[in-house]
Amino acid sequence: MAYSYKGAISFGLVYIPITLHAATKENTINFNLLDKNTMSRIQYTKSCVNCGGAEVTNDNIVKGYRYDDDKYIIFEEEDFEKLKSKKDKNITIEQFVELQEIDPVYFKKSYYVVPTGGERAFALLREALESENKVGIAKTVLGTKETLIALRVLGGDLVLSTMYFYDEIQPNPIKQTTDLVIDPEELKLAKMLINNLSGPFEPEKYHNEYNQKIQAAIEAKIAGKEFSAPKDDASRSIANLMDALTESLKATTKKTTPKKRTRKPKTERPQPSA
Repeated sequence: MAYSYKGAISFGLVYIPITLHAATKENTINFNLLDKNTMSRIQYTKSCVNCGGAEVTNDNIVKGYRYDDDKYIIFEEEDFEKLKSKKDKNITIEQFVELQEIDPVYFKKSYYVVPTGGERAFALLREALESENKVGIAKTVLGTKETLIALRVLGGDLVLSTMYFYDEIQPNPIKQTTDLVIDPEELKLAKMLINNLSGPFEPEKYHNEYNQKIQAAIEAKIAGKEFSAPKDDASRSIANLMDALTESLKATTKKTTPKKRTRKPKTERPQPSA
């Protein structure tokens, strides 16, 4: 598996050279854009706005920052590298926190951390994090962007997750309805419904069913067959909130079969001693 980063983790004076390997993948079905009449693929070209739309090759494309109307300064890759300090090139743990203190909204993408040296120090960090149930918070520059990082142990593996910075989390633009008065009975039923639907998180239970439908439709079209929309379970909409909660509660209450009463064997009375 190709690595996406080569650098090092450091905490205190401990230094561990590592590589990162993607921990996730997207199971998407890709479609090409075609011309409807000729069935030819549509291509996108990079063109110059002030050159009559002439195509520009990647060799002639540079990064520019616009500081005024039609005025740019050019940044080469060497310029970005020149700005990086030794700390920027490594993953330096600055703090250890509890995992539950980090809201999931901050997490982006996860990678497996693989040591390329300092295996004892790597194993020690992994064991210490797991024993203390802590997450290491660090920063580094990945590419041309500084990234906030969380290091944690998951199933015995050291996993690095990239994170959003605090000022990248946007406030909810929709006004919250905190002024509504909640009916105590409705709240009670809602809590009961949540408990009825509660259980351990088992990710293997969840599958991309829509992908499976698309794949089946693709195979049907290739074979020249028609495909029909799948039948949904019959469901009805209930306008009254209390009625909707009550009906939902009935549908999710687990039925338990009453245990058969077993007749206890008779025990003989102890006979009085002579």
